[in-house]
Amino acid sequence: MTSADFPDAWYLILSSRLIPDLDGGYTISTLARARQMADAGTQPLLLTVDPGTPEAHAQHRATFVERGAAVASEVFRNLFDDAVGADGGAAEWLRAAATPGEADSAWEYRDVAGGAVSLPNVIDPDWHRTTAPIVIRDATGAPVGGIPGFGALYRAWLTHLGAQLREENPRPLVVICESRQLGELIVGWGDDDVRIIHTIHTIHLEAPYRADSDLNALWTRWFEISPRFDAVLWPTVHQRDDVRERFGDAANDLVAPHAVRAPAEVVAAADRDAGRVVVLGRLAPGKRLPAAVRAFARVVAEVPAARLELWGAGAQRAELESLVAELGLTDAVSLPGLTNDPGAVLDRAAVYLTTSAFEGQGLALAEALAHGTPAVAYDIRYGPRDMLAAGGGILVPDGDQDALVAALVRVLTDADVRERLSTEAVAAAAALSPARAMRTLAAACGEALSHPRRR
Repeated sequence: MTSADFPDAWYLILSSRLIPDLDGGYTISTLARARQMADAGTQPLLLTVDPGTPEAHAQHRATFVERGAAVASEVFRNLFDDAVGADGGAAEWLRAAATPGEADSAWEYRDVAGGAVSLPNVIDPDWHRTTAPIVIRDATGAPVGGIPGFGALYRAWLTHLGAQLREENPRPLVVICESRQLGELIVGWGDDDVRIIHTIHTIHLEAPYRADSDLNALWTRWFEISPRFDAVLWPTVHQRDDVRERFGDAANDLVAPHAVRAPAEVVAAADRDAGRVVVLGRLAPGKRLPAAVRAFARVVAEVPAARLELWGAGAQRAELESLVAELGLTDAVSLPGLTNDPGAVLDRAAVYLTTSAFEGQGLALAEALAHGTPAVAYDIRYGPRDMLAAGGGILVPDGDQDALVAALVRVLTDADVRERLSTEAVAAAAALSPARAMRTLAAACGEALSHPRRR
């Protein structure tokens, strides 16, 4: 793939934050999109708006480059790094965006950007929608004006960046927005030469995660504004179709799964540990790992050599360790912690197991398929149904422990099944290849640029 596949434009990937080993698959897939675009010949800028220190941001970027998740530190830009001028006060673009105003006495404030900016501490799920003044200060710390809320601040920064880029080359901007909250705040950005492509990372529903379940509160307003984005990229057909049935068709919705890179060589099923089952992800309630451990106790009763590895970190670690001890599974179930090499974990495994209650797509499952690791998964919203439609694993009814145990036992005890599923998994992963993802993204960008902005 070459850069000719992408229209001639500046590409900006906008994220709330990008911090190593934080936010799970969101961070991984956002960085992967940027890396895949770079590999295709189109290098985007990665933009973040978290008010960390320049030193912390530099360390985050260096870690991503060291791990191969980013091509160079220079592809990152952060709003609050850019907020500081040469004299230590607010940068000129920020002063220019400010209007007369002072801090609102109803709020406590905290200084960021070396004291050049003071942010109101809004303790509210809708903090991003506040219009409480953000105070802009000069090098002495004196206020020089205010900006009415985070949305105005973010749009001022994007306008400044756009002006800088257009001085170098006067071409349009394509913003790939990775965050619903940021999408809410920039959808009204009134620049005719900007197109906004909004990606989706997670489920929009509350428990019990049926098509007609209540919307997650963060999504309610988003669905009202979603037709104004120039394109919306859903990670699965299942979720896109659920949304269409509930909210109607939209000319700007596309299915664009998060892509995974295939290894240079797939380890044959016969060369793996025939009893090893792995889970990759956060040790969090939504993954239903206690239920997975209880189910595995039944698997071990039938397959004494079976072993389960729960890779990841999270709030449930202590609870899981206690449960493993309580069930007498300390020789069969382990919690090795985080890994920066999930491919190596998957290459040793006979089975990848996912017992999540919900997903956006399930990036670890996609990785498993690319590595030829057969999967056993509950049929949840969203991800496994789409990714296993062409084979590569066994899909069982959501919450059916009997079916889950039977599927695990079958794969662990039948070498022919493991080999067949491994072959199917590699073929299924072709639908999640970076080349295919970049063709879809390039086409979406081209379509958006061929029409006036929808906002």
